Amino acid sequence: MINFLQSVLTDFWATIGQMSPYLLLGFVVAGILKVIIPTSFVQRHLGGKGIWPIIKSSLFGVPLPLCSCGVIPVSMSLHKRGAGKGATVAFLLSTPQTGVDSIFVTLSLLGPVFMVFRPVAALITGIIGGIAVNLFGGKESVTSETREDQDSLENRSKFMTGFKHAFVVLPRDIGLAMLIGLLAAAVISVAVPDDFFAEKIGTGIGAMILMMFLGIPVYVCATASVPVAVALIAKGLSPGAALVFLMTGPATNAAAFAILWKVLGRRTAIIYLLTVIVCALASGLIIDGMFSGLGGQIQNHYHKMGISPLEHISAVILLIVLCFGVYKKYLKL
Repeated sequence: MINFLQSVLTDFWATIGQMSPYLLLGFVVAGILKVIIPTSFVQRHLGGKGIWPIIKSSLFGVPLPLCSCGVIPVSMSLHKRGAGKGATVAFLLSTPQTGVDSIFVTLSLLGPVFMVFRPVAALITGIIGGIAVNLFGGKESVTSETREDQDSLENRSKFMTGFKHAFVVLPRDIGLAMLIGLLAAAVISVAVPDDFFAEKIGTGIGAMILMMFLGIPVYVCATASVPVAVALIAKGLSPGAALVFLMTGPATNAAAFAILWKVLGRRTAIIYLLTVIVCALASGLIIDGMFSGLGGQIQNHYHKMGISPLEHISAVILLIVLCFGVYKKYLKL
């Protein structure tokens, strides 16, 4: 038991050391985006009909570090401020799948192919879902509101606004999920035999469907899901099946689907879910078909992970930031 715990802690530290410089950099970039691209700017560009608002919604959503629960109030606000159903759904689909923080973490643990493929898949998924809703989602309800912009920086410097968003708000939102994801990845690495998934569930469409059913109902944020995905690949899961999990987990969960059903309607909610399923499975098949040796590359990288002095320091800083975020959200009275 002692050896098991030591191995889990060793893998936990190796993973957080590998990803911490990238995640901290992602936090900084997210803070900068918060200052230079306020929510009011996004809201002003998503109204109107046609495909262009849908494309802009997906483009705006890709870099924003919002999880599948956090994106709900933002997207509902966009809808109330005049964004159409299609643009709202496009934003809902593209935003939780990725973000600047998860893009950097993806690069550190899964490599450049996944780093490029994830945001592109999220963008395309959003566009397809938005168009489908415009075509088949029923009549557009008029919910536009006129109110003053609430996204000002009054009485606060831009630096402090960006800093707070980067190192207080984001860690508060993802801190617990991130720590759980890192711990789960470490446990999988130690407890699951090598090639377990390849031998037990295979590497084709069946594995992707299984990961889809696992990812759809649960809440997994885009950043926290990356350590779990790399641990699964290291144990024999195909990159395509891991990508299905990375897309369906952050993009859907039972609570978000229920809110979507209530606010935008049954037909829109069903189109949303079908879009996630079809695009995730298609993306999984594409990445496995185009990059046949990718799984082996990720496995080699994972098993050879070492920690430099800079990564040790970054890991300590990241743990402090994440633990402070958890304290702010759950423990502070």
